[in-house]
Amino acid sequence: MEKPRVIIADTDINYIVPLQLKFIRDYFDKIDLEIITDKEYFNWLFEKPQSADILIISEDMYTSYLQKHNISNIFLMVEQNDEGATGELHVNRLFKYSSIKEIFNEIIGQSAGVLNVGNNAVKESQIVLVTSANGGAGKTTLAMGMAACLSQNHKKVLYINASNLQMFQYMLDNKTAISSQDVYSKLMNPNENIYNDIKHVIRYEQFYYIPTFKAALISIGIDFNIYGKIAISAKNSKEYDFVIIDAESTFSADMVKLYDIADKIVVVTGQDANSVNATNILLGNLNGVGADRYIFICNKFNKEDYNALISPGFSVKFNVNEYVETFVSNGIVSCKELSEKRGIRKAAFLIV
Repeated sequence: MEKPRVIIADTDINYIVPLQLKFIRDYFDKIDLEIITDKEYFNWLFEKPQSADILIISEDMYTSYLQKHNISNIFLMVEQNDEGATGELHVNRLFKYSSIKEIFNEIIGQSAGVLNVGNNAVKESQIVLVTSANGGAGKTTLAMGMAACLSQNHKKVLYINASNLQMFQYMLDNKTAISSQDVYSKLMNPNENIYNDIKHVIRYEQFYYIPTFKAALISIGIDFNIYGKIAISAKNSKEYDFVIIDAESTFSADMVKLYDIADKIVVVTGQDANSVNATNILLGNLNGVGADRYIFICNKFNKEDYNALISPGFSVKFNVNEYVETFVSNGIVSCKELSEKRGIRKAAFLIV
């Protein structure tokens, strides 16, 4: 089987080198990587029909004529921060002066299908915990949007809503709860293969998810630790790329267990002083916050509002990895619509 062909074309060799090294480190012998810094040579090469899986190209080398070639994904590196899809098929703008990690994650996330990443190596499933220090941060909206985005980009995702009283179903088409008493019996007395015992009730809408329970945990006699046990069992099944646990905004012994089993932890905050203070307090009770497995997202961001995250004299104990801008909706936003929001897409690609 031929390796995917990846072309990086830019006359600025100093800019290309870090991105080239990132591809080499992560994909080494899995792709055919071509670097082109000579514009005349590039034009000569593309006078003949070309096929490529990914073309990453600077504005000064790009022409719409490239659309006539067989190129699965074109990423146009722009110098003005105007990201997103262009009016041309398969062409996406990326802000050239974002971090290399951010650019790379966006490219890989959108190109997973043509790269056939899953066929080249068996990657271990990851448990991703999405949480926040206080309520109202939009954690569930973000978690479900990320799940939908990853699923659209050829990742198999299982979403688990880890709440004592679940209310996520309003964002789904099928809002009915699990009805099988046999399933509830197994959830009350789980074994290490609990995922296999309940997998027949799992549903799919943009991503796989465990349907809501018929009542609060305390009302049906199920322990909160069931969520972690399902996540570990699902991870061990190797059926999913990501198991996303959307956990409630509390800090307890049970929540600490979810932190312990997570491969990645997404902490959602707001830009207001209360949210930042709450997040600071939460982090003061956690170990290893500086590690790569922690990702901090500022949700509902509005550049016109006060931003405690950058306010002089305001102590912030974390660095925000991505801002998700607030948006106005006249009704319930679908998971598909959420997955198309630029900030949510970028947040999702941070965990890939």
